[in-house]
Amino acid sequence: MEVDIAFKDPTRLITWQVPFPKTTKCCRCGGKARLGFVAHEGFAKMPEKGDKFVCNVHKTTGKKGGLWLHDCCCVAVYFCVDCLEPTALYNQA
Repeated sequence: MEVDIAFKDPTRLITWQVPFPKTTKCCRCGGKARLGFVAHEGFAKMPEKGDKFVCNVHKTTGKKGGLWLHDCCCVAVYFCVDCLEPTALYNQA
């Protein structure tokens, strides 16, 4: 698996759905969290035997207590301007 990480302008990174916002609400203190980087899961070349996406690490039941990703993902990591704790948003293919 290849993971591309965008640092210069994370909003330009192509995601599996809509672009990530430049800011979001901090999940710890409710303050403003600014986009730090985006990790895009995908393969730069044909996958080799044994290569996995995050969705292949665990099975999902689709129900509370057993939820997991169903497809490859992009994850945006934000850092809060008040408490500096990380917050993440993600989307799937």
